[in-house]
Amino acid sequence: MNGRIPAGKPIIGEDEEKAVLDVLRSGQLASGPMVKKFEEEFAEYIGVEHAVAVSSGTAAIHLSLLSAGIGKGDKVIVTPYSFVASVSPVLAVGAETVFVDIDPETYCISSENIRAAADGCDAVLPVHLYGHPADMDEIVKISEEEGLTVVEDACQAHGASMDGRKVGSIGDIGCFSFYATKNMTTGEGGMVTTDDEEMAAKVRSLRAHGVGVRGEYDVLGYNYLMTDVEAAIGLVQLDKLDDMNECRRTNAAILNDELSSLDDQGLVQIPIEVQGYKHVYNQYPLRVPPDKRTRIVGSMRKAGIGLRKGYQKPIYKQKFAGSDVRCQEAEKACEEVVWVPVYPTLEPAHMRRMAWGLKKLLE
Repeated sequence: MNGRIPAGKPIIGEDEEKAVLDVLRSGQLASGPMVKKFEEEFAEYIGVEHAVAVSSGTAAIHLSLLSAGIGKGDKVIVTPYSFVASVSPVLAVGAETVFVDIDPETYCISSENIRAAADGCDAVLPVHLYGHPADMDEIVKISEEEGLTVVEDACQAHGASMDGRKVGSIGDIGCFSFYATKNMTTGEGGMVTTDDEEMAAKVRSLRAHGVGVRGEYDVLGYNYLMTDVEAAIGLVQLDKLDDMNECRRTNAAILNDELSSLDDQGLVQIPIEVQGYKHVYNQYPLRVPPDKRTRIVGSMRKAGIGLRKGYQKPIYKQKFAGSDVRCQEAEKACEEVVWVPVYPTLEPAHMRRMAWGLKKLLE
């Protein structure tokens, strides 16, 4: 099958266009009734009491930490292997980062390493990376024993679950992003999810300059509001989310089947799905030999296939992070992982074409 396969593609159709036009014609463009409806429906979908819409996933993490009272002098356990926004809000609130290594199979933060680092820490920020849930049962258990607040970064994992419990509903508070490359999008935007009424109230206040119940500005806050235009898109996308996730899972299953022989030979490592977990494949992470990764990505791009190198540097090596820690598994992943497209509009023929190209380069 010929034709270009981009690295990513937001799935926007006539339903989203109509929803936006309806809002534009209503004259209510800022945060209003559509945001409230989106919050209600998203809370119901995730299975929590409260959902608070904000301007981005980064804002969601920032406000979640503040609502939990995390600030200067506190220590937060974080992963070194994710997008930088999984860590930058920790520094923004004045807390200290404690990097611990990842599980080499799921790419999520290792619960065993969390336990080893938990003494003296105040919170943990597990990332459900690539759409696979972190080991939340063990993380919650450790956190209860050690008195840690659990802030779930579910920005890549809308609809992912563990034994039927959706991520974003398992820890103390959850964070989602609706950036254009996520499993569902509003263009930009984010959501905070929690069963804790006090936390939700703090997030609502902080997202709107710190406004209080009497309209007074009691604390220093931010302008982290979502617009009704974004919320209108989100409502349509939420209705499609399960179907879009199933398309991602189907595409990933085709790649797993096509590339299993290479995995058996030790030439690649295909992603796993822990039993009882639901992986929603925001990305399909494929490990390849580090000495061949640049050539593989370059050759596939020349063929019109948008393969990308994964995260190429652990967060602690970014200049803003300022840490001299070393995490062996995260560093290996940064050298070996490529992202293979699996977004919903790709068809089985696209997946087989990509698998054929990879096998040709690796065998």
